[in-house]
Amino acid sequence: MNRRIHPVVLVLSVAATAACGNTEQVQRQADVAAAGAEVMPFDLDATTHIFEKLEDGGLQTVIADSEDPEQISRIREHLSEEAERFARGDFHDPAKIHGEDMPGLHVLVMGHDRLRVHYEDVVRGAEIRYSSDDPAIVQALHEWFDAQLTDHGEHAQAPN
Repeated sequence: MNRRIHPVVLVLSVAATAACGNTEQVQRQADVAAAGAEVMPFDLDATTHIFEKLEDGGLQTVIADSEDPEQISRIREHLSEEAERFARGDFHDPAKIHGEDMPGLHVLVMGHDRLRVHYEDVVRGAEIRYSSDDPAIVQALHEWFDAQLTDHGEHAQAPN
């Protein structure tokens, strides 16, 4: 007997499987957003995080989705403070948001003396430029960026 699966049934089956498989990730992103609201003074839903991996490190940019001066000010204040902390090896805030076992985090904390951290204002926000001559630190930064992209979901992106 030749049994054909109707295309609509197949699409619904695939969608249901994908939805069930992503439940854990959706919950993780919700947990990260809730923890992030306690650490980050700006509105996650009104900002975009961009994580760009570079050959010698990476560039983390946070921009307001509009010209809202309050959001822009909050972004700049927060990233400026975080850059100072990260340069000292203090990654407490990301650990609080993403967990102590966040990929790359331990290497960054232990190797912060081999990590250069530079803050700068950008249009509608701010950025932190990370660089190192140590391949292990660069790899840790890339792992850290990948974890943030996954954990922040729709609030984060890699550059186009």
